[in-house]
Amino acid sequence: MNTYQAIRQARSTRLRLRGIDYHLHCWGPETGRPTVLLHGWMDVGLTWQFLVDALTSERRLLAPDWRGFGHSGHAPGGYWFPDYLADLDALLDAIAHDGPVDIVGHSMGGNIAGLYAGLRPERVRRLVLLEGFGMARRVPAEAVDRYRQWLDEQASPPNHKGVRSLEALARRLRQRHPHLPEDRALFVAEAWTRPLPDGSRCLLGDPRHKRANPVLYRLDEAEACWRKIRAPSLWMIGEASGVVGMLGGEDELRRRQALIGDVQAVRIPEAGHMLHHDQPARVAEALAGFLD
Repeated sequence: MNTYQAIRQARSTRLRLRGIDYHLHCWGPETGRPTVLLHGWMDVGLTWQFLVDALTSERRLLAPDWRGFGHSGHAPGGYWFPDYLADLDALLDAIAHDGPVDIVGHSMGGNIAGLYAGLRPERVRRLVLLEGFGMARRVPAEAVDRYRQWLDEQASPPNHKGVRSLEALARRLRQRHPHLPEDRALFVAEAWTRPLPDGSRCLLGDPRHKRANPVLYRLDEAEACWRKIRAPSLWMIGEASGVVGMLGGEDELRRRQALIGDVQAVRIPEAGHMLHHDQPARVAEALAGFLD
């Protein structure tokens, strides 16, 4: 298998944010308004590479590895969603001194970005969410089983299953994401893992992310934040993704969109949930038109 060859080479830098050693991938100029790229669960900042290469104009782009993912530090006490909001706030304090920024978030990163844009509307110029439209509504009665699951999981440390080889992981990725080409699948597999002495690979993300969150998702709270968004917003949806169905269908998606004052939606054909991996050129075209 031949891996993807990057056109624009990423620069690596590190920042200390709220006691965590954060790793950032950077492309383009080192000054000017940044566009911040926020990856999803178990992903890493480097896999924005395909989108970066597909953009036709130079931009200052920064993609952090969230705490506990990629090459950023781990949090011994576990992972709580408000910490990601505070980490993003601290990141913008460090990199953006001249006004609001553009934020692009995928999945978990999109959920963080959407909340943050309502909490700090003055700091966000444009907001782009790639399948980061919240989660399904939960009811309080589910809390009993969720707390029990969380308690049970504390008794045994989580761990990742080993990955036999990059090629094996790339094949698994392509089975799960049939629109992902072979070269990009291999690039993602390498970005997600580190080598072990026996020649196998280990996933980079902290396995504690696999523990159940004892706090149920609170859709009403998310909606209160979305209502405060002032930035023009773009929602990108993979036509082959099942996320809209998981949220409750097209009517529910439109209801959530209506909570934001200035929002438009675009559907990316031949793309699943990882639409920036599947169709980076189409995502880049929609992104550039919106940001410009």
